[in-house]
Amino acid sequence: MSEFILALAAVFISAGALLIVANQLGLPPVPFYILAGIIAGAFIDQPALIELSLWGVAFLVFVFGTQVDLADIQSVLRDGEIAAVTQLIVVAPIAFGVGYVLGITVGFEDPIRNALYFAAAATLSSTLVGAKILQEEIRNNLVHGRLASSIHFFDDIVAIGALLVLSAEILTDDVLITSKIGYGVLFLLAGLLIYRHGYPLLVRVAGGVDELVLMGSISLLIVFLAAAEYVGISIVVGAFAAGLSVRTDDVASIGVKNGIESIKDFFAAIFFVTVGALVTFPTFEVLGFAGILIILVVVVNPIIHTTAFIFEGYDGRTGFLAGSSLNQISELAIVIAIQAWLLETIAPTLFEAIILAAAVTMIFSALAGRYEQRVYDVALHPILGRRRGYLDERSHVEEGISDHVVIIGYGRQGHRLVRTLEDNEIPYVVIENDPAIRDDLEAECANYVFGDAMARYPLELTGIERARLVVSTVDHLPVSRSLLEFGLSTDIILRADSSPAAQELFDEGATFVVVPNILAIEQLLQQLERVLGDESEIEQIEAEHRKYLKLIEFAGLERRLERI
Repeated sequence: MSEFILALAAVFISAGALLIVANQLGLPPVPFYILAGIIAGAFIDQPALIELSLWGVAFLVFVFGTQVDLADIQSVLRDGEIAAVTQLIVVAPIAFGVGYVLGITVGFEDPIRNALYFAAAATLSSTLVGAKILQEEIRNNLVHGRLASSIHFFDDIVAIGALLVLSAEILTDDVLITSKIGYGVLFLLAGLLIYRHGYPLLVRVAGGVDELVLMGSISLLIVFLAAAEYVGISIVVGAFAAGLSVRTDDVASIGVKNGIESIKDFFAAIFFVTVGALVTFPTFEVLGFAGILIILVVVVNPIIHTTAFIFEGYDGRTGFLAGSSLNQISELAIVIAIQAWLLETIAPTLFEAIILAAAVTMIFSALAGRYEQRVYDVALHPILGRRRGYLDERSHVEEGISDHVVIIGYGRQGHRLVRTLEDNEIPYVVIENDPAIRDDLEAECANYVFGDAMARYPLELTGIERARLVVSTVDHLPVSRSLLEFGLSTDIILRADSSPAAQELFDEGATFVVVPNILAIEQLLQQLERVLGDESEIEQIEAEHRKYLKLIEFAGLERRLERI
C-alpha cells in the first residue's frame, strides 16, 4: 500500500509542475502528462506502475460505458462501420504478418501470440486521446468528430473481445477461452439487466438524491471489478459492464453524470502519467518494433480511414480530419499488453515497444491536431479538391440564382431558416457535407450543395458572390474564418460559443455573430418579464412552447438533427 501511495505522490507532483508549463505555453496537457511520467518513472517500481495504469484505465472504461447510448448504438455504428471494418480487415492482417516475421527474426518464444499483441496495438485507436483532441467537435456534433467517435466505439468493442480471448494463458485451450468469453457475455448481460431494471430501482430508493445515486453507481463499479477479479477476467471488462449498468440518459441521472465526469480527469491524468513512467531506455530491437508500429498507426491507419470515409460519400476534408484523429495507440491495447505482461505471455521487447510507440503516438496526435487544417489545405486539398464532377452530381442549384441567402449547415437551425425563407418566398441555397442527412437535403431543399463549406468550389456552386446574405449555423471557428477569408462584400452572420470568440469574428469582418447562450438568457428574461407583467401570460407562454415542441417532434429534429 505504501508503494501505491508513493507512486500516486510522484505522479501528481511531477504532473502538477509540468501542467503549469503547459498552461503558460497554451499547449495540450497530454504530452506533459507523459513527460511527467517519464520523470516520475525513475522513482516508481514497475509493479506499482502497472497497478496504477490498470486502475486508471478501468475507471475510464467505466466512464465510457456510462456514455454508451444503448438506444443509439445502431446509428453510431452506421456512421463509421465501413471505415472501421475496412481498417480492421486491411491493417490487422498486415500487422499480424509483420509482427510474426519480426517475432521469428528475433526469436520470440511464442511468435503467433506476440503477433496478435502487435496487431492489436497497430489496429486499435485511443478513445481517451481522440476525445480530448476532438472535444469541441464532439460537443458541437460536427461530422468528423462524430465519425471519429463511432470508430472509437467500434475499436473499444473489438478491444473488449480481444481482452477476453487474450487473457487466457493458453490460446489453444478451447475450454479456457470459451469460459473467458462466457464470463464476459454474462457480465455484459448483467450490466444490461441492471440498466433496464436495477438502476431505476436504485434511483427510486435513493429518492433522487444525487450523492446517494452516485455512491450507488460507484458501488456497482466496485462489485463488478471484484467479480471480474474473482472469475479471472480483466477488470476492464468488469468496468465496462458496470458502466453499461448506469443510466445517464434521463433527468434523474444528470447529477451522477456530472459527478462521474468530474472524477474522469483524475484517472485520465493517472493513465497518461503511468504510460510515460513505463517507458524505458530502448534497445535497437525495441526501437525497430516501435518504429514499425508508429508508421502503421500514424501513416497507414489515417490513409485507410480517410479513403474509406471518402468512399462512403464524405468530402475529403471531413475524411482527413476524422482519419487523422485516429492516429494513436489505444489505451485498451496497452491494457492487453499489460495483461500479457502479468501472464508472462508477451516478449519484454514487444511490451517495451508497445509502451514506447503508445507514448510517441499520443504525444504526436495531441500536438499535430493543431495543424491538421493547414496540412489538408496545403498538401491534400489540391488533390482531393479536384472531385468537381462528383460535387456537381450531388448538388442542385438554380442556374443564375442571385440575391439569395446562403445557409451553412442543415441542422436544427438550418431547417428553421429554410422554412422561414420559403414562407417569405426568399431564394436560398443550403451547403451541407453530412451524408446522414443528404436524403433530407434533397427532399426538403429547393437548392442545395453537398460539399465542404471550407473549400472554394462548393461555395462557388452556391453562387455565394451573388448572395444578399450568408448565414452559418455551425459553431466552429475554422468554418467561420474560412467564410470571412473568402473576400465577400456580402453580409455574413456567424455563430460562436462565447463573447470573446464573437468579438474576434466581429473584428475580422463578420456583420453579426450569434452567441446561443446569451440569446437563451435574453429569451428567458423576456419570458420572465411577460409573466411578472401579466400572470395571464403564463397560459399563452405554455401554449406557445407546447406548439414549438410539437413542431420539433413533427420535424424529427430532437434526435436526428441534434447537430448545430
